[in-house]
Amino acid sequence: MFDWITGLVESSGYLGIAFLMFAENVFPPIPSELIMPLAGFTAARGKLSLPLAVLAGALGSLAGATIWYYVGQLLGYDHLRAASARYGRWMTVSLDDLDRAQAFFLRHSGKAVFLGRLIPAIRTLISIPAGIVRMPFVSFLAYSTIGTTLWTLLLAAAGYMLEAQYELVEAWLNPVTNVILAAILVLYVYRVATFPNAPQH
Repeated sequence: MFDWITGLVESSGYLGIAFLMFAENVFPPIPSELIMPLAGFTAARGKLSLPLAVLAGALGSLAGATIWYYVGQLLGYDHLRAASARYGRWMTVSLDDLDRAQAFFLRHSGKAVFLGRLIPAIRTLISIPAGIVRMPFVSFLAYSTIGTTLWTLLLAAAGYMLEAQYELVEAWLNPVTNVILAAILVLYVYRVATFPNAPQH
């Protein structure tokens, strides 16, 4: 995956970065933790502008987040609970999980969106409860923009500063990425296998 992402970023530039960050939000697990540092690497090698790379990454990420926000609005909480009751094992989300998440989000919607955009895995999912509770879109977009821009800036800056170690990073990042993706798959299978069978309220 390292080689594919690197090739796409170098051949497609800002559009490629925006596309990858959009895809990372719509269809994980293409990790931003790999995309944006590679964008920073490419900028450090003089092939891209770092500020524009960060902007492209943030815009792509926000586009994906907006899709999930409206998916949450269309679903609504009742439909989500019904889906969890029927497909909870495959979603690895129980009714109790949903109820706790909704209660938390109603109390801390703005902070939840901002902080959620800084946490791997949660970054994508945080848009759905925002849509479900019908958080005002302007507020959702504002908190998402701040959190997303900070996240992409930190990752891209890290890649930019490590440019001198590019060959070293390239040597170990590809196998590490494959291990991470395998671990995500194993964790999902484990959660499905150990999901409680007892009916939940």
